[in-house]
Amino acid sequence: MAVRAYTTEFESVNCKVIKWTGLTFATSDTGAPYVLAGKYADKNIHVFGTLGAGGKLQLQGSNEATPSNWVAVEDQAGAALEVSAIPKIKQVLENTLQLRPAITAGDGTTTLTCLLVIRK
Repeated sequence: MAVRAYTTEFESVNCKVIKWTGLTFATSDTGAPYVLAGKYADKNIHVFGTLGAGGKLQLQGSNEATPSNWVAVEDQAGAALEVSAIPKIKQVLENTLQLRPAITAGDGTTTLTCLLVIRK
């Protein structure tokens, strides 16, 4: 499994855009965890790229300082926040300490980018 680093794509006084690129199923990639520390209550993700056959990205959260028990966070409908059709923007319901994207299904062509928009 490869852990993909994030970059800060945009930053203003009240908003940030965190970007993970090159997330692939071939190596069951996850994004490096982004620590929110309760500062950003309003969050959404934007996922795009090449989905491939059966491709799926899940947004996972943890309240552990050193996460080992990642859990799928939920969208506004109370369902696990998973993206299996792209491009897609989804609102994040929970306010966890850390968030990361994880590729949970796909094929050799699955390569996705995930943008996390967070706002105070």
